[in-house]
Amino acid sequence: MQYSLPDASVLAALPADAYAGQLELLEKELSGRPAEPHLAELLSSAATGHGDWNVRRLCVEALAENFAEVPAARRAICDATHDDVDWVAFTAIRVIGALKMPEAAEHLIRISGWPSNFSRPGYSRKPVGCGAALTKRALWEIFDSRDPERLRELEDELFAPMHREVAAARRDPQVSGAVLVPGGPFIAGARKEATGPFQMDDTDNPMRVVELPPFFIDRCAVTNERYARFLEEARGTRTFAHPDEPEGKDYTPAHWRDPRFNDPSFPVVGVDWYDAWAFARWAGGRLPSEDQWEMAARGKDGRRFPWGDEWDPARARGIETAYPEPAPRDLEELERLLVRTSLSWPPEPVVAADSLPEGASPYGVLNMSGNVWEITRTNFFTREDMNPFFSGRKGIEFMNRPEAFHVLKGGTWTSPPVCMTTYYRGKDLLTDRHNEVGFRCVYDVPAQGRGAGRDGSAS
Repeated sequence: MQYSLPDASVLAALPADAYAGQLELLEKELSGRPAEPHLAELLSSAATGHGDWNVRRLCVEALAENFAEVPAARRAICDATHDDVDWVAFTAIRVIGALKMPEAAEHLIRISGWPSNFSRPGYSRKPVGCGAALTKRALWEIFDSRDPERLRELEDELFAPMHREVAAARRDPQVSGAVLVPGGPFIAGARKEATGPFQMDDTDNPMRVVELPPFFIDRCAVTNERYARFLEEARGTRTFAHPDEPEGKDYTPAHWRDPRFNDPSFPVVGVDWYDAWAFARWAGGRLPSEDQWEMAARGKDGRRFPWGDEWDPARARGIETAYPEPAPRDLEELERLLVRTSLSWPPEPVVAADSLPEGASPYGVLNMSGNVWEITRTNFFTREDMNPFFSGRKGIEFMNRPEAFHVLKGGTWTSPPVCMTTYYRGKDLLTDRHNEVGFRCVYDVPAQGRGAGRDGSAS
């Protein structure tokens, strides 16, 4: 008969004395049972999944005692270092140190940082609790050294296979169609639009100076032609997927068959934030931050539009040029025009991604004012990089969560001029797919002669 563990709900219903007695009995049973394969499987699952934390703790101890060489058991012990109850994690960390488990180093370094750093004489370190102290000593046990130079060598040896795997998976950035944006400070933020029919203020984007390192950015928004190449390689796989993206995603744009939007030269639309993120990874880059996008659009002199301070409808595809109607004079007229938009009208909403060169930014980047909104990696509310955690949830469950909204920049074919300023901040739910929204990518500039250092923080 196969052994089973006591149910968490049964244990929770016991009074304190009876509960303690059950734990004592369980500890004796686990230490006295033969090391059978089915028991290793049971304990490995329970060490991270049982509802009672003391049972999880006892399972970790039993795995270490009876199944220390079983891969599944060792993985469970590593995973237990991240348990939300301290003493389960502490038990796993003690066990790892005693067994000198090298595969656990990655888990422990995330907690304490690199041993080669915290072992340096005079290394500044604030007082910490039990977990960090236990982790420190477990890492010293794993590497069997406290010498910082030797520890650095051992760390490099241990993580060499991982570095090779990452390097093999890294894609060369597609910078042939990108332009360089030099690093340095630039004027970011809004100018008050206090006059005219479409007013705005600077409350959500105050004027300021931002300094950025150099980067490459796509000269044009990602086109349907370029996106099709991505689809050929990415559809049906999760090679480029964001960890949080919805299950079953195939990255096909929503408007892929609409003749108004699917010309190969047009910017791809009908994609959501996850699609754009995956494309950027495939292209060897990433989505631009809001600041990167804004600097590429306006240069360093704080201009209102990519070409300068004066509005010129001939330089951008917006409401004034995409619709065969007179330009709306106020918000009421704008909305009256927009509600007439249909599946066939206006007949030619967008233009080619490489069109309107007279509207280029100071760095030669095209259509950063109008044509399509552009997705960034910046959260609208926090201004930090997006870090979604909505996998498995329906949109209605997170559509009011600040973490679900990214910044859009540049305006689109339905926009009045104020929305096409370099500093205007739009926002969108990360799962929405609109025919007004596309994106472009940025790419890192290779460091010349700089080695990657370690500052003590976990990577």
